[in-house]
Amino acid sequence: MLLSKNMEKDPSNLNRNSGGSRKKPRRNLSDIWLQLVQLGLGERVLKIGSAAVTILLLGVVLWVFGDLILEDAVFARKELERDMQATPFVQNAVLPYYDPSYPRSEMRHFNEGIYRSYTYDTDLPAKARLAVQTYTVQKGDTVTAIAEKYNLRPSTILWANPYTLADNPHMVQEGMELNILPVDGVYYDWHDGDGLNGVAQVYGVTPETIINYAGNGLNPETIGDYSNPNIEPGTWLVVPGGSREFINWAAPFITRENPAVATIYGPGACGAVMDGPVGSGVFVWPTTDTRISGYNYTEETNHRAIDIAGSTGNAIYAADAGVVIYAGWNDWGYGNVVMVDHGNGWQTLYAHLDSYNVQCGYYVNTGDVIGGLGSTGKSSGPHLHFEMRYNGVPMNPNNFF
Repeated sequence: MLLSKNMEKDPSNLNRNSGGSRKKPRRNLSDIWLQLVQLGLGERVLKIGSAAVTILLLGVVLWVFGDLILEDAVFARKELERDMQATPFVQNAVLPYYDPSYPRSEMRHFNEGIYRSYTYDTDLPAKARLAVQTYTVQKGDTVTAIAEKYNLRPSTILWANPYTLADNPHMVQEGMELNILPVDGVYYDWHDGDGLNGVAQVYGVTPETIINYAGNGLNPETIGDYSNPNIEPGTWLVVPGGSREFINWAAPFITRENPAVATIYGPGACGAVMDGPVGSGVFVWPTTDTRISGYNYTEETNHRAIDIAGSTGNAIYAADAGVVIYAGWNDWGYGNVVMVDHGNGWQTLYAHLDSYNVQCGYYVNTGDVIGGLGSTGKSSGPHLHFEMRYNGVPMNPNNFF
């Protein structure tokens, strides 16, 4: 009883009384981890452990995929050996490279060679247009705009409509029907007595160019003598690649010495003008607005002038000093026109005017108001048609402002 009471008071007496030996307490992982943290090694141990786990997982992945790749390579090799046994042996032949990663379902036998995949849709190329078609002019259309719609040159639009436009781009009017050629060239109305050699020479092509164009419906075997071919008068023929000189629809070369030559153009022609101021050769812009509208200066459209936008009644100025040699109506589509001779080889022309306040023989100085902008004559809207000429040769106004 005394022993039991002593043990209750001090359990350690049991150890001391049993031979004097003491058992060490068992240490678990949490105790070890706490001791490492107290020593400041916790973070380092975590990094080392993470790296070890990653390396272990990577090794497992490589081991698994290595077996799969090896299996595919063995399969591919067996396939290749089977194909080679079925085909004649070629000495020193180079075996095709096979990529084991390529899907097996897409692998084809090497003895098939180049193959064509099947398609059930047939794409037919668009046939070239051979026939001449007509186009109804819309509001705001110009020769240039119409040509762009059909991928043609503006000159082709003019040359396809010689009786309608007479090579004058300002003749294009809303509602008008124009011929549209399938290719760039000229549209020719065959006349009695025409010869293929002569017509071809005028347009700079060979007779065969006209005969062989499928849209013309001519048969080389029945065409007969080129000088008197079997072509009905009144037949319109496409001359592919043909060209010709434009008709000169501009006003004639008028000077103060011979203004009467303009009488064929309308009642605005003047009589003899004896003298007047001489210009400086330096020009000012002839109106209030500065935007080009409609046509610019271009030989491709036979437009040797610039069309300047503006509102009806805007002031029109004399571009340089000179004397008026035409003032009034023009019968050739210009409407009201004023023309000034500058006495130094230069002339300027102002067309489609709504009004004009000068008369034949008037002296004008640079910048004088000579009229108001308008839309008279063959005009698609208010603008100033402005021309410059030197000794009768049309000049591009864009080069002088």
